[in-house]
Amino acid sequence: MTHSKPHYEILDGLRGVAALLVVAFHIFEAHATSHFDQLINHGYLAVDFFFLLSGFVIGYAYDAQWMTMSVTDFFKRRLIRLQPMVVMGMVIGAIGFYFQDSVLWPSIHEVPVWKMLLLMLIGFTLLPVPTSLDIRGWAEMHPLNGSGWSLFYEYVANVLYALFVRKFSKTLLIILVAASAAALIHLAVTSPQGDIVGGWSLTLEQMHVGLVRVMFPFFGGLLLFRTARLAHIKNAFLICSILLAIVLCMPRIGGADRIWVNGMYDALMVILVFPLIVFLGASGKIENQVASKVCKFFGDISYPIYITHYSIIYIYTGWVASNKLKLEQAWPIGLLVLVSCISLAYVSLKFFDEPVRRWLRKLGSR
Repeated sequence: MTHSKPHYEILDGLRGVAALLVVAFHIFEAHATSHFDQLINHGYLAVDFFFLLSGFVIGYAYDAQWMTMSVTDFFKRRLIRLQPMVVMGMVIGAIGFYFQDSVLWPSIHEVPVWKMLLLMLIGFTLLPVPTSLDIRGWAEMHPLNGSGWSLFYEYVANVLYALFVRKFSKTLLIILVAASAAALIHLAVTSPQGDIVGGWSLTLEQMHVGLVRVMFPFFGGLLLFRTARLAHIKNAFLICSILLAIVLCMPRIGGADRIWVNGMYDALMVILVFPLIVFLGASGKIENQVASKVCKFFGDISYPIYITHYSIIYIYTGWVASNKLKLEQAWPIGLLVLVSCISLAYVSLKFFDEPVRRWLRKLGSR
């Protein structure tokens, strides 16, 4: 019976740690003048960590179920899990759009309401929009909610898994993962900015970045699930959280004259260190009630935080740019932004996401 399978609480907790570091990364990004002085410098790698976790958990949750589950059933379950908060993220993005007036986006108020609402409706489907429909000016495939890009690639990986990769033998999966790792290293060391940042625009170059960023971690996570012999690690949540924080907070490496070194760091973290963290996290057990509650809370809010926080970040980034504020001047508001993102995520989870998912599951079981 599937419901009797043990739950990886520590992996849930780590997803929350990564989500909180993403919010902090974006708050500090508003004050950075370049990639080199950005605090929580490698926070963008949290997305790649999410992909790897996702591949591992998808394998765990679904690999054994294909005897009784159709592809349609799989897609239904994934849509019920992910889509309600996609809709909520777009609604929040639409509500916040006209409050994001700033020197960064001088023409926001010239965008007609019908066009903004049209983009919200398209956003509900998570279908990416071309740069010609970009109403902000940042060339995002989801201009009302920038975070939507990684969910789009999450769906791409889910589709590839359900249609093809779930049937792969171990050898074939290893070949796919090795080829994806080679593509990731190539992207990392040839990238003009010296990192693997990108994937949020509907241009060939950016879609290449998005696909390369999802392929190795997602299917690497699946391979890890299928091949790893889990150990017994004590204090795994603490060890993994510290490791993850070190990777994401590491200052820029290599300087402006050797930017490929930083790209190599990105690739090595995704290919070697993230699978290690997931392995250690899956090998650990929660040792007390407090840790269990922390992991559950972090796990519950991780996805809602990720998919709703950017609307508040736009407002903060615009405010900082318009007023030319340094971090030492703006940090109390930055802290308020962090608390607001957590609160918004929690309210969205309890009053929208969970009830809507319960209702959709009931509807699907009729």
